[in-house]
Amino acid sequence: MLQGLRTVVYPVGDLHRAKEWYVSVLGFGPYFDEPFYVGFDVGGFELGLQPDNADAPRDGTGGVAYWGVADADKALGRLLELGATEHSDVQDVGEGIRLATVLDSEGNVFGIIENPRFSIAGG
Repeated sequence: MLQGLRTVVYPVGDLHRAKEWYVSVLGFGPYFDEPFYVGFDVGGFELGLQPDNADAPRDGTGGVAYWGVADADKALGRLLELGATEHSDVQDVGEGIRLATVLDSEGNVFGIIENPRFSIAGG
């Protein structure tokens, strides 16, 4: 069912500041740059920045890893059948990209992403 790790999304209080910092760190700009999300292609993987409550404390545990799947609806259904708890239903975030999150058996957020930009083989 899983096709490999695709995306890690970090919540950020100041999207512009975070984007500039990652541009400095990576040495290149984002491939996707909107007020609701900034995405960098880093060696075939995506590093995403998503605006969050600017006053929320950051303790280093806010990132979510998203595992590639061919069909987000089917994958979410299977994870729920296996005992996961729904955290966020499948959402279309644009350009054919669909994602959802569940809580695993230990309460960790586990993300799935259907992204036509990635091949089924994983790259």
